[in-house]
Amino acid sequence: MNSSSALVDWLLDSLELNTSLFHVGRYCGDWHASTHGLASASFHLVVQGQCWMHIDGDSTPYPLNNGDAVFLLRDLAYRLSSDGTAAGAQECPRQPMVPLDSQASDGVGLVCGFFHFQSGLSAMIVDSLPAWIILRAGDPSLTAARNLFDLILQECERTPAPSPALLERLCHLLFLYVLRQQVLDNTELGGLAALARQPAFAGLLEQLIARPADPWTLESMAACTGLSRSAFFKRFNELCGQSPGQVLLMMRVRHACQLFKQDQTVADVALAVGYQSVAAFTRAFHKVTGFQPGAYRKAQG
Repeated sequence: MNSSSALVDWLLDSLELNTSLFHVGRYCGDWHASTHGLASASFHLVVQGQCWMHIDGDSTPYPLNNGDAVFLLRDLAYRLSSDGTAAGAQECPRQPMVPLDSQASDGVGLVCGFFHFQSGLSAMIVDSLPAWIILRAGDPSLTAARNLFDLILQECERTPAPSPALLERLCHLLFLYVLRQQVLDNTELGGLAALARQPAFAGLLEQLIARPADPWTLESMAACTGLSRSAFFKRFNELCGQSPGQVLLMMRVRHACQLFKQDQTVADVALAVGYQSVAAFTRAFHKVTGFQPGAYRKAQG
């Protein structure tokens, strides 16, 4: 990737998400489980044994072994199961979980939970990612992630039970490490990651981040890339899947949210992100976040 590490870090920092545990335990015998319909994104860490993932419409069964993890970034119709065939998985019953037992020789131990992404820039970043990401135990490019996974495994062995708060935070960090590797290495990613891989567009992104209050126009953005107005607009849309104006709006609102956390007034924040009118800023902010600026500011206090 040609963009600076700082730009990659900015993308990750822009990904506002909350992590929550759903369940931690062990399935025994024949079983299937799914969080489909419960949340838009979920994760499953295999901390003991092995199982299979079956995704509707995909004939490939995905084996998940001890030390593997799967991050589902869409609300996919899928099943985790003890059975290696999709047909067999459908026939397997839903079983209640039993507590983790590090000494057990049967069953599969899982740490499962949900990701909740904020609207706006976070949603734009997530939409450009694959529908699911599998972390393999032996992946040499994810050494730091492996160290985190080892901490999760150690916590799962804690008696009498692991700490839900610690597991949530460790899973959150694990996902950020995996995501950073995706942004750096996956050349098929679209969205802001695709822009960041192109030196000219990466430079533009860095300027938009540094100077969100500037009176940016299509012409001034195109000038930063050395392209004509029409060529810039076409290439930007091809790479990102969003228009330059939409990306600028998301970046300005993201910056506004940061300023509200510093207890700045609505009028000051509006000016700081390029709006001469509080009314125009209010409309833009509500369009992206669903909140009125004043209400959002108050909630940060």
